[in-house]
Amino acid sequence: MIKQTKPQLLEETMVRQLIPLRKNDAHKGMFGSVAIIGGDTGMVGAVLLAARAALYCGAGRVYAAMLCNNAPSVDIYQPEIMLRLPLAISQLSQLDCIVIGPGLGQSIAAVNLLEYWLSQNMAMLLDADALNLIASHLHLASLVISRNAETVITPHAGEAARLLNTNTEHVQQNRIESALELARFLQVTCVLKGAGTICAQHDGSCFMNTTGNVGLASGGTGDVLSGIIGSLVAQGLTAMDAAKLGVYVHGVAADSLVKKSVGPIGMTASEVALEARNVLNALNAVTNH
Repeated sequence: MIKQTKPQLLEETMVRQLIPLRKNDAHKGMFGSVAIIGGDTGMVGAVLLAARAALYCGAGRVYAAMLCNNAPSVDIYQPEIMLRLPLAISQLSQLDCIVIGPGLGQSIAAVNLLEYWLSQNMAMLLDADALNLIASHLHLASLVISRNAETVITPHAGEAARLLNTNTEHVQQNRIESALELARFLQVTCVLKGAGTICAQHDGSCFMNTTGNVGLASGGTGDVLSGIIGSLVAQGLTAMDAAKLGVYVHGVAADSLVKKSVGPIGMTASEVALEARNVLNALNAVTNH
């Protein structure tokens, strides 16, 4: 285990300057293209939540692909998202970041898809079932370790425990240590979700988030976080900067909703995604004032 270290706290003055610059004469191609892949049977919503969050947080183009046989051809609430078959995503030349894992499932098709993308030289965020597959298939873990492109993983305590071959209680009692060990072991940026989310880098740097509340303890909020971070990576941020800004904005969005009497009880992931857009714009307005 990596020796316990004291993380630097994430605060507004630190993350505000990370927001990508948007010039007046910009076009969508300048804000990156991100694809969300997952959505096995019964889990279509996970992909849609992540894709919508990516769209709200500024990605120029957002694609989504689902493994289920009856996948929708359009998101009727956000038709800006371009839905494709998984194979079609691999044929896109303009992608800047792949987010894979939300609702992915653990089928053979999921394993094959994950294996393909891990072999590509492209920035990637791994979440949910992608992490569970990596924990149970050694060759997938090896592919992660050997990647040249930047990689972000966003485990909750249970997923982190499986990756570390330990139990959830141990991870929760050693959150900083666990995040650093995962980052070093897999050679990634690790975002260990939970109260005081930890952003750890394989070089040993470590940050703790100061925002958020218990309203985030509901289904889909992790998918939203994946979409936010993936969107920021696609817009040109480094993996660590995208992680820091993403978790901070995600938490502030939840805090802002509580101030508006939306939660914490019954706060939904969809509400967090929309509020994240407001938070980013508010931070950007202060920066450019």
